[in-house]
Amino acid sequence: MAASVSDACKQSVKRAPLNTTSFQKKTRNKLLSIPGTRLSVQNGQLLVSTGVTSLDYLLGGGLAVGTVLLIEEDRYDSYSRMILKYFLAEGVVCQHQLFLAAAQDHPNDIFQELPDPILDDVVMHKPADPPRLSCDPQDSFDAMKIAWRYQNLPKVQSVLASSSRFGHYYDVSKTMEPEMRQAAKCHHFYHSEHPSQPSATHSPVLEPYAALLKSIEEVISREGFSVAAPMTQSRNILRIGLHSLGSPLWGDDLCFQDKPKHSHALTTFLYGLRALLRSSLAVAVVTVPSHLIQNSSLMGSITRLCDNAIALESFKGSERETSPLYKDYHGLLHVRQVPQLNCLTSQLPDHKDLAFKLKRKQFSIERLHLPPDLSETVSRVSRGELAGAAAGGSACGSANKHLDF
Repeated sequence: MAASVSDACKQSVKRAPLNTTSFQKKTRNKLLSIPGTRLSVQNGQLLVSTGVTSLDYLLGGGLAVGTVLLIEEDRYDSYSRMILKYFLAEGVVCQHQLFLAAAQDHPNDIFQELPDPILDDVVMHKPADPPRLSCDPQDSFDAMKIAWRYQNLPKVQSVLASSSRFGHYYDVSKTMEPEMRQAAKCHHFYHSEHPSQPSATHSPVLEPYAALLKSIEEVISREGFSVAAPMTQSRNILRIGLHSLGSPLWGDDLCFQDKPKHSHALTTFLYGLRALLRSSLAVAVVTVPSHLIQNSSLMGSITRLCDNAIALESFKGSERETSPLYKDYHGLLHVRQVPQLNCLTSQLPDHKDLAFKLKRKQFSIERLHLPPDLSETVSRVSRGELAGAAAGGSACGSANKHLDF
């Protein structure tokens, strides 16, 4: 018995070098050779940057190749359109191929609005400088009293940032140089250039969506983005941007109707798009005017057919625009859905209260927190209201006692 165990140990030692193959290593080297990509440390998925570093951190390191990111547009389509341009600009810098589809503006007009990359300067988030004491004794005393009052409060890290830099920074006050923009290979789909044709078959997909899906499939097959394509040349990533799907400009009737006639048109298109991306080196960003869609269950189906889903709630034109609580922000960001890729559970963001702001040159997403001075004011007001309510309740109680007797 001992001899058999020793023989088995010897055979296992002899067979050990055969198990160390280089097949997996070569595959990773080929994937890492694609510019502008990296492997996720969580699930081994190939990631690309959205162009917004804080959004990459929120999505778990970046946008996984073969997935769809849904952006619920803000009311005026200002910030959702900006994130889409960030996504396309990152593709130009990383030398990825682009595909843009739109129905309102021509895709070439959107390409000309891409932000200018900051290639030489690295944007660093510096901590706030400590308050300096003035020469006035009363001001110095007030500053010391405020510092003593809040010295034991926990510090809130509002900036969403990772230790390793992924992606680039962009200056929204400038547009990208024409030479850099023209060097990128771009494919576009404009709805007005593809007139609708009557179909003999009653397909649940509208004609514009069917033509769009066919155009995307042709680009993936022709340019070699399919995973089944032979490895005869260096591989690349296709970035697909689909602007404002579901709007009336696409011939869809999802907006302003509780029971639309083409209720399954967009969901069928998204189902086909996600199936197409699963077998290709492509990633898509889709914007939808969710504030115009009255059917909430239909909007839920659209969200579930996408891998990632975020919603932008702008303060423009609302009471929050002038509220002192949100004076440092331009809107709220809601995470609707996160993907479950190569794992049983999805990675949820560590903070649910998120807001975005547009600085002079940069768009960023931060954690929303209440300033200390405003929280003190709100607490005083709330205490006064509670005291008034308690006094009113006691008066009513005494009156009821007199009535009972």
